[in-house]
Amino acid sequence: MTKIFTRLSTLLTFWYPYAEKLKSISLLVARVSVGRVFLKSGMVKWNGFLKFNPDTYDLFEYEFFCPDEIRKGALYLCDKAEADYTNETTRFIIDRFANLAGVMEVALGLTLIVGLYSRVAALGLLGMTLFIQFFVFTDTATWWGTHVWWFVALFVVLAQGPGIFSLDKLFKVEK
Repeated sequence: MTKIFTRLSTLLTFWYPYAEKLKSISLLVARVSVGRVFLKSGMVKWNGFLKFNPDTYDLFEYEFFCPDEIRKGALYLCDKAEADYTNETTRFIIDRFANLAGVMEVALGLTLIVGLYSRVAALGLLGMTLFIQFFVFTDTATWWGTHVWWFVALFVVLAQGPGIFSLDKLFKVEK
């Protein structure tokens, strides 16, 4: 019986010597897959080089922070009676958040994909993911549907680093 378990153990663990290479490949896949999500989201917010898409303001103002149907627990920034903004300062701040999101999604998504300052990029995108989850789309279906996967991929990069297939390793930014 011992021989059977020894052979089975050898058969099931043959890949252990290659685990470090698998780790680097998995970190590359994690970085590229989640970085691509944020990069694509950020690119939609632009109409060309340094030309912000004005439709993004409506998205932030009316879909995220003043939706027709109020989401339980979400940050609702417009006047509930009017179902619109009565304070132009609030609208101005939301529009600047839209600009910031457009810049950060492109910059952090791109740097995460190429693996440059990967942990910083992962931390920034992790913060964005948590903000979206706790203040915009607060339901558990959204968390388990998409946000948890972004969180896991970003958390792994934050904890493990970018892997050997990154500019961080090439430029010795990451030790």
